[in-house]
Amino acid sequence: MRNRPLTGRRRVALALSALLGGTALVAVPMSAPASAAGGLAVQYRTSASGATADQSEPWFKVRNTGSASVQLSQVKIRYYFKADSAGATYRFACSWAVKGCANVTGTFGTLAHPTGTADRYLEVGFTSTAGSLAPGADTGDMQLRFYQSSWQSLNQADDYSFNGAQTSYADWGKVTAQLAGTTVWGTAPAGNDPTDPTDPTDPTDPTDPPGGGKALFDDFTYSSSTDPAISAHGWNVRSNSGGPGVPGATWDPNQVTFPVVSGNSVMNLRTSTSGTAESTRQTEVVSKSMKFKNGTYAARVKFSDAPVSGPDGDHLVQTFFTINDLTAPMADDYAEYDFEYLPNGGWGETGNILYTTSWETYNPDPWQAVNQHTEARQSYAGWHDLVLTIDGSSIKYYIDGQLFGTHDAQYLPERPMSINFNQWLIDLAGQTATGARAYDEQVDYVLHVKDQVLTPAQVASKVSAYRSAGTSFVDEVPAS
Repeated sequence: MRNRPLTGRRRVALALSALLGGTALVAVPMSAPASAAGGLAVQYRTSASGATADQSEPWFKVRNTGSASVQLSQVKIRYYFKADSAGATYRFACSWAVKGCANVTGTFGTLAHPTGTADRYLEVGFTSTAGSLAPGADTGDMQLRFYQSSWQSLNQADDYSFNGAQTSYADWGKVTAQLAGTTVWGTAPAGNDPTDPTDPTDPTDPTDPPGGGKALFDDFTYSSSTDPAISAHGWNVRSNSGGPGVPGATWDPNQVTFPVVSGNSVMNLRTSTSGTAESTRQTEVVSKSMKFKNGTYAARVKFSDAPVSGPDGDHLVQTFFTINDLTAPMADDYAEYDFEYLPNGGWGETGNILYTTSWETYNPDPWQAVNQHTEARQSYAGWHDLVLTIDGSSIKYYIDGQLFGTHDAQYLPERPMSINFNQWLIDLAGQTATGARAYDEQVDYVLHVKDQVLTPAQVASKVSAYRSAGTSFVDEVPAS
């Protein structure tokens, strides 16, 4: 999170996306219950048949063996494998698919009960635009692959689902298929049925109990910025100097408060100024640990268009983001993923604009940036549900349940990150007034679920479960 001159924005044209407005996420009912539809069969082949390979290439066809049409968005396939090392991370890619690679998803999970041939899985799914399968129809070719993020060779010989001899399509029972959450094909490694309710890694289950997965949840129920529980829960209320924002401004912990709004405690970040650097007070709350990487990030945030007092017009930035440190100019292991709302413009904009930005790297001087962003020029004043998901193939941003932007695999993180909220002034050029003014950004909760891609509806369900259980804070995410 840093100042971004207009020229810096223009330099990222090589990696720019403008997916404005998004598409509503709609629950698509099956044409018939799974019991009536019958089931599925999965055929498998590999085009990388060696015991070791640069990348694994499991190709699939899915056939509807039932008597009723099946919505592909309700189908999940799991390919089970053994990681080459405990810390290995993987990336998914689709080379070609009859249904279109844009309609095929791939995420990675960790098995609850590792075996000698499997401790991870690749879960292949479909978007709502993938359509349906009529009885007897199949998806056609899905030419998929995955590889280590480090591009080190893979050992496939000890992978549960791998069969190097299967170089043409045939039914394969060592992959599983789920239809509407029920396993209808294949056998998982012992003790790892994907529909087992004790499996905490199942990304399709929105009803996992609050303690069932590796998650961070905070309802921000604190008395003040000096409450010892804030630090004990892994947060730092910033007081050190430096960017982003107005040079010479103060990052003031006293302007972070926890009022009760409609019976619920929220975190309030206040930024104030009288038009000088000396009078400018900015606010930031950041996790002390950089341990968050792939998975789901969510927060309910209230953006503001107008100050709570004083004249309006300042170039303000209100945020929710994840970030790690830039180890060197243009270092390729840098990562940052932002929701940034500018109620009064800035960076060359003259009105309301919301950015979501995925960063590969940057050079602070002279300014050079490699990122991809999506933007919408409209007011976002009020409460909004913000969801960010990061898996092995893409970064997705959702606002109020609608897909706002999808960013490319080039921008996936190589290292863990911190979770942050801040509110700051880009400059003091938004207005010439010298009267005192103050702006508020509020945060209802924050949630991170490690290595699971949740839909916005699943996020809401998980948050509701925590609150119903009276859980105001939990952190199960292990240190990286």
